[in-house]
Amino acid sequence: MAFLDHTLGIMTHPDSEWLRIRRDKHDAHRVYFSHVPFLALIPVASAFIGMTQVGWSVAGSEPVYLTLASALALSIATYIGMLVGVCLLGEFITWMAKTYGVTGADKSRHYEGFALAVYVTTPLFLAGVSHLYPMLWLNVAVFMAAGCYAVYLLYQGIPILMDIPKERGFLYASAVVMVGLVLIVATAAASVIVWSSALGPVFSGG
Repeated sequence: MAFLDHTLGIMTHPDSEWLRIRRDKHDAHRVYFSHVPFLALIPVASAFIGMTQVGWSVAGSEPVYLTLASALALSIATYIGMLVGVCLLGEFITWMAKTYGVTGADKSRHYEGFALAVYVTTPLFLAGVSHLYPMLWLNVAVFMAAGCYAVYLLYQGIPILMDIPKERGFLYASAVVMVGLVLIVATAAASVIVWSSALGPVFSGG
């Protein structure tokens, strides 16, 4: 599988790209490792630069920055969390396939499950470039747009990739959205724990 194969297509013409992804069936691990470790670097590297070089201000105050050591520790923890999160999402999608009557789910649908997890999270990874300029309203707006497109990809991709009727695919995708929300909440909770631990932020400036 080519490096970051289908990434551009899933962002520009998802209809035909989902069909290509279904035809280009590969090992689930190859799909995961040829995309996620690299895409996850986008938000991490952007946030590191934004937190240490650009900084952010509250109510027009002087910019506040994180120290290099603090930003690096938080970036590594976030990177690991994203890798684990996408992997868990792929496992959940695969596990739920049998419930929604996917043909062959009793054997293995790991490729389809991981392909869905990888490609529907791609807009969120790409949106991470907004962290280069850590302004709350900008970051929220960009990630809300990316989140909406990710949900659109999911509802569109499940019927195609799993080869099931759209009505059943809608229910399947809705269940995946719920799982995704649970994973986001769990990640947020883990971030709070990390934030208050030895990896907590150390500020400079301001």
